[in-house]
Amino acid sequence: MHLRQRLVALSTAALLGAAHGQPFHLPTANRALFEPGGEERYFAPTPSKTWESGTFGPVRSDGHQLHEGLDIKWTQRDRKGEPTDPVLASASGTVAYVNRKPSLSNYGNYVVLRHRIEGLEICTLYAHLASIRDDLQSGVPVKAGETIGIMGRTSNTKTRIATERAHVHFEINVIASEHYAQWHEANLVGLRNDHGNWNGRNLLGLDPRALLLQQRAQGEKFSLVQFVQAQTELCRVLVHKSEFAFARRHAPLVRRNPATDKEGVGAYELVLNFNGIPCQIIPRTASEAKNYAAKYHLLSVNDAEQKKNGCRKFLTQKSGKWALTPEALQHLDLLAN
Repeated sequence: MHLRQRLVALSTAALLGAAHGQPFHLPTANRALFEPGGEERYFAPTPSKTWESGTFGPVRSDGHQLHEGLDIKWTQRDRKGEPTDPVLASASGTVAYVNRKPSLSNYGNYVVLRHRIEGLEICTLYAHLASIRDDLQSGVPVKAGETIGIMGRTSNTKTRIATERAHVHFEINVIASEHYAQWHEANLVGLRNDHGNWNGRNLLGLDPRALLLQQRAQGEKFSLVQFVQAQTELCRVLVHKSEFAFARRHAPLVRRNPATDKEGVGAYELVLNFNGIPCQIIPRTASEAKNYAAKYHLLSVNDAEQKKNGCRKFLTQKSGKWALTPEALQHLDLLAN
């Protein structure tokens, strides 16, 4: 190896090493997540439900409704009972989007921060804020732990969030497409989009609780890429495209296939979790994909995971066999966009 190549390799290794570790911080001063038995002090449940309804996943409407973040309780209030907790940037990055018109979203006032972590396009979202820092606007850099707003209970829902239930809704998301706004206009005709690329459909949630607990347990050994790759598999889908946008933008999730090194890429095999995140991406040659004519072909299904976490309704059974739903096909088109 030439000296220049060795220096590039060493620099790359150093950058990757620096990217590993603990990129995410708690978004408020509430640390009960890390305390034994602290769940009831950390999660804000929905009315008449237990703390589990404030966690990530199919935890609402008897498992039919997906909650893509954590509802984190207040720790301090003013004389009127309103929360005064500062909401903090969970990771260093830049401001992607700020919504100061609560009537435009179930999220109320909310902020989206964008991060590049281990080569993945990640964003964090902070919702229901009482106020947002005045100088925050798209493109402004922020550091982990920096105050971005004050916890509140803003929303455009018919039933207002009660004072006692005030919280910040916190998400850690993988970005589905760089061109969501155009895709939305072309594919969801008549469905209003007030938030451009930062529409919730474009943000694929990871479980922040699982991520933060694993990061704390593993310390500097924690890897976001490995965390994503280790997500439970819902299904595998073959995509008949030699260029797949999501794979290009999330290259660390692509597994090497020696056959494509020689023959080139003719298709991609996606390992999807229940929320539609391609956790592993395997390039396939044209010869490996020749027996599958459809643009998207369902290769396999994890029956247990579908039964446990089928709330996205990506799969259905036809004549006793699993098939992709129109929702799944639309989702795959978004990832390819």
